[in-house]
Amino acid sequence: MNDYKKELLWSHIYWLGMLDDAGSYTAAAKRLGVSKAAVSLRITELEQASGITLVQRTTRSVRLTEAGRALVSGTRQGFEQIEQGFDSVRDLSEHARGVVRVTAPVALGRQRILPLMAPFLKAHPQVRIEIELFDHLSSLAQEGFDLAIRHASTVPETHVAWLLCTSSSILTAAPDYLQAHGTPRHPDDLSRHNCLYYLRAGGAPAWSFTPLRRPRERHSVPISGNFSANNSEALRQVALDGQGIALLPDFSAVDDIKAGRLTPLLTQWTPVGAFGDAIYAIRPYSIYVPRAVRTLVDYLKAEMKMYSVE
Repeated sequence: MNDYKKELLWSHIYWLGMLDDAGSYTAAAKRLGVSKAAVSLRITELEQASGITLVQRTTRSVRLTEAGRALVSGTRQGFEQIEQGFDSVRDLSEHARGVVRVTAPVALGRQRILPLMAPFLKAHPQVRIEIELFDHLSSLAQEGFDLAIRHASTVPETHVAWLLCTSSSILTAAPDYLQAHGTPRHPDDLSRHNCLYYLRAGGAPAWSFTPLRRPRERHSVPISGNFSANNSEALRQVALDGQGIALLPDFSAVDDIKAGRLTPLLTQWTPVGAFGDAIYAIRPYSIYVPRAVRTLVDYLKAEMKMYSVE
């Protein structure tokens, strides 16, 4: 094969690497901004030119053959250097520009991230944000995200993490509920209340607390209630409707507490283990971080102050 024909196949090899990262033709096509048929055609052309099968196709999955993995492994570093070189040249521009793909949990994204997007986009008209909201943890590299917003206590060691703000959990209920059912004075009192809790796999539901004056002590209380959900917005809404006591992340509760729609409870106790201790922006480790990503992270750090109810 002459050099001219080899050069024509560079993009085919790049798409093969994208297919390997994404794990499916559909996901690879989405990341590349092309049709699934276009990806399939490029892979077929590459296999015809190389004279060997590079992808094993089944009805349920796609994976590279040993030859396909060797080709991707041998060229990946070169393509990464090309990407970094192009991004660094583009960043010589006076303004941040390009696409930033972001993933965030549903409640956190809706309540705290999305309200910040309009001012950012107005200030940076050459940046385009693509944000996907879902609660399951995804592989950033595999699904092609530049940045993930995470409510967590720890972050993966293989990722770069920027602390956006600290976070805490708040026990709260609507004034109407407390008037009808009384106000708990001790965590043990919660066993006599209708508790609205985050739905988690395994075990009976329980909430844990430490007293402010004795932070090394831990007090766990089995709780029960007629409503649970895997979304803090849903728990907040049912609490606002006066149906029970909810344990919420601060970003879900603070606005309603300040407005008097919810009342904080057991303020001499600190809820522990329910939600993350901080909100982070994370991305897989790389030597180079695109300017548009850095600009968005700096903006979020400046805007997402600690959510205080004081």
